[in-house]
Amino acid sequence: MTTGAGEDTDGSPVGDADLRAALARLVQQLTQEDPAAKRGNPLLPRLDAHLGVPADEVPVVSQTIDLHRWADTDIALASIAERDASGELVGIGGGDQRHHSSLSDLMEQAQWGRFRQGQVDRLNVATGPDSERATVAFGLHLFAFDGAPVAVLQRAGNRQYGSESRLEVLSPAPEVASALLSEVREQAMNHSILRGQVLTFTDNPYERTAAGITFVRRPDVPAERVVLPDGTLDEIHAHVVGLAQHREQLRERGQHLKRGILLYGPPGTGKTHTVRHLIGAQPDTTVIALTGTQMGHVAAAAQIARAHQPAMVVLEDCDLIAEDRDHDHFGGGPSPLLFTLLDAMDGLDPDADVVFLLTTNRVEALEKALAQRPGRVDLAVEIPLPDEASRRRLIELYGAQVDFSEEAVAEAARVAAGSAASYAKELVRRAVLHAALAGRAPGDADLIAASEALQDDAAVLTRALLGSTAPGRSDAMGSRDVRPLL
Repeated sequence: MTTGAGEDTDGSPVGDADLRAALARLVQQLTQEDPAAKRGNPLLPRLDAHLGVPADEVPVVSQTIDLHRWADTDIALASIAERDASGELVGIGGGDQRHHSSLSDLMEQAQWGRFRQGQVDRLNVATGPDSERATVAFGLHLFAFDGAPVAVLQRAGNRQYGSESRLEVLSPAPEVASALLSEVREQAMNHSILRGQVLTFTDNPYERTAAGITFVRRPDVPAERVVLPDGTLDEIHAHVVGLAQHREQLRERGQHLKRGILLYGPPGTGKTHTVRHLIGAQPDTTVIALTGTQMGHVAAAAQIARAHQPAMVVLEDCDLIAEDRDHDHFGGGPSPLLFTLLDAMDGLDPDADVVFLLTTNRVEALEKALAQRPGRVDLAVEIPLPDEASRRRLIELYGAQVDFSEEAVAEAARVAAGSAASYAKELVRRAVLHAALAGRAPGDADLIAASEALQDDAAVLTRALLGSTAPGRSDAMGSRDVRPLL
């Protein structure tokens, strides 16, 4: 006999058992949890079997990961997990709700069949200017560490779901979970993808970028392509590269490694070219290059440099943020970024193998505290306008693949008094273009024509934009100023 609870559509009575079955079918349909339609193995029994205890009774130990350290963490965790030959990496199905749920939530809802084993989610991340890595974006590592079973949920942060990048670890021994996270951090630091790279803080969609950090190919500018007054490049090279080559001897004798170098002079004289040479001359050095709006990242650049020594922080046109406090370039008062720069330079330990390489076109406008306080800048080198001999070398350098005579080069260099290195580069380019438009190979006539066009009175603004001084100004190469600021 059944207890009536209503009638079916055909008029027959509906009992309690029938009603419960109908409600169960409705719930399964609403939650899409039809057992016949499920794919993948249940999650919770898999965790129980691996850990040897009920997984939902084990405390979860979590660690958030900075976005720019995600690839480092992925590499470190994979390396540790690979020590266990029987280890596995499994995915977790369940739709977007996974991203809103902690590991504890996933286990709790897995009891009702909500989350099951599925495919591992991957996220492609740049690891260098020419390399990428398909990191684990959502996956469960099952392996043994220090003799104890562990389960690590690895998830990448997702702005769409408001979630952070983090690792969540289960182990019957909580101290093992903490030790695992500690080793992951250590390995991620020691084998960081940022170490030995050239980096900028741009989000360029056309280059390999990770978390706002763009990997740049290391420039290759040999010393013979850097035209400076005699002894200037040797002076700079010894302070930047030479000191790095003898870092251990200096440390043994208690000498500091942190150093600041200021290159100053008119625009277009070769400061940036010199910086590119120094970057290329140290293939194992981490370089963070900042210019323009990127200056706002100077604190982050200093942190990366400290963590990835030996390192170099390049700030081009540093006068943009380091104006003298008596100047009104920012409407009066110091720039807030100035204090950030000073703190970054002061905050490093003396034995930190970090170089701050600064350039400016207006040394007279620099903040006195930056240029004169010991420990911030200890070498200032002028990069002046080239003299006639240097202008001749520059034309020969940029015209190495063009058949110009010595006489034509000498004449072009003579009439270009007061011009910068950028002038010589444009002069050769115009000569080649002049010949191309005439349908012939470039020669002396084209160099003379290009020189006359650039020296014409109508080209005053063009010469100024190429870094040339006003006509009639005396040769600036005669004296060079090297200021050790100790």
